[in-house]
Amino acid sequence: MTQLLISKAINNYAEKYTTAEDAHLAALNRETFVKVQQPVMLSGHLQGAFLQMVSHMVKPQNVLEIGTYTGYSAICLAQGLTPDGHLDTIDVNEELEDICFRYFRATGLDAKITQHIGDAGQIIPTLDKTYDLVFIDADKVSYNRYYDLVFDKVPVGGYILADNVLYEGDVVLPHEEQGKHARAMHAFNEKVHADPRVQHVLLPLRDGIMIMRKIAE
Repeated sequence: MTQLLISKAINNYAEKYTTAEDAHLAALNRETFVKVQQPVMLSGHLQGAFLQMVSHMVKPQNVLEIGTYTGYSAICLAQGLTPDGHLDTIDVNEELEDICFRYFRATGLDAKITQHIGDAGQIIPTLDKTYDLVFIDADKVSYNRYYDLVFDKVPVGGYILADNVLYEGDVVLPHEEQGKHARAMHAFNEKVHADPRVQHVLLPLRDGIMIMRKIAE
């Protein structure tokens, strides 16, 4: 995500009237923008607060995140875990593992979060758990595959969230003008929209978040 789909003034207003980042998240936000490539991949204040709110509402026993980056969204999602809950997060970039763990430990969540480094397509089938909440925020061309891999791991009544489903607004362009990532996101949106096993809503928050509630096997 490289641009806001709403005006900067509206985004700033929304952030102003959203509960402030805690000190650890604010520090992670700053460090990511200073030290890490493509810092726009960070969930950030507004989206992070949304993920945290969803997690508190769902009260998940287990959460699966596909795409850790520097750990901001994992920290937000872990906030609503049950006392004995756990979050598994997967990322292919081993170079970011240390910064993630440092902030997981600083927030006191290191015992509740397990980092998996490698190809999510290979790791997901090895996770023998049921997940009340799944967050997909990884390579866009693989969203359909990830959706299929996690679906049976989510119980009826569980939730799947997917980020970047508007892909900078390019999903509304004519097909021939879309890049491969916008085409992948449009194909994913079409797949979800045609799936009678889920109820879904696409929110134009940040770069677009699709929320899916599983209603049938």
